[in-house]
Amino acid sequence: MNIFRFLADMSHVVSILILLQKIRTSNAVAGISFKTQALYALVFLTRYLDLFYKFHSVYNSLMKVFFIATSIYTLHLMRNKPRAQTAASLDTFPVQYILAGSAVLAIALPSGFKYTPTVILWTFSLWLESVAILPQLFMLQRTGEAENLTVHYIFALGLYRGFYVLNWIYRYWVDDWFSMISLITGLIQTAVYSDFFYIYYKNVMKGKKFELPQ
Repeated sequence: MNIFRFLADMSHVVSILILLQKIRTSNAVAGISFKTQALYALVFLTRYLDLFYKFHSVYNSLMKVFFIATSIYTLHLMRNKPRAQTAASLDTFPVQYILAGSAVLAIALPSGFKYTPTVILWTFSLWLESVAILPQLFMLQRTGEAENLTVHYIFALGLYRGFYVLNWIYRYWVDDWFSMISLITGLIQTAVYSDFFYIYYKNVMKGKKFELPQ
């Protein structure tokens, strides 16, 4: 555990709480990609299988249970909230391609080249998480704007991944730990958020409405 890992986890927790607050307090879930939330649920379910056979710490276990439980709860809430027809028609990103790509990469290049089911699934979760936000960003691109809670959620989620990259750099220098796949997927995910971060800083942090350039 180090400060970057802790800040990453807290940013992730905050992003989920923001999302749940938006869903629970609104009469609809327009602007939220169900596909992105389903991808994140799949990420957690494939990554945290070690909950059933390996104990690291109370903190580690609680975080894993929290992420799995809240991702499933989010999908439950979204299924039981009215979705505007126009919003559903915007959530059309072809997720089958990123699912297939993540699966191929996980099988071809598992972490440490260890060809065991748990390692392949863990590697799959890393590749999938690096692009799981794409359906949500695709919706933003099509609408051109979003509610503040939605963009705060995406910002906190991106911040979480940025802190994790710093965590891996820290662990390399201090603990002599290195994972090429973790670093590559983390950098990819951070790069995916780069345009969003710029627009967030340019508009939202200056008190303006989040709008994509025309």
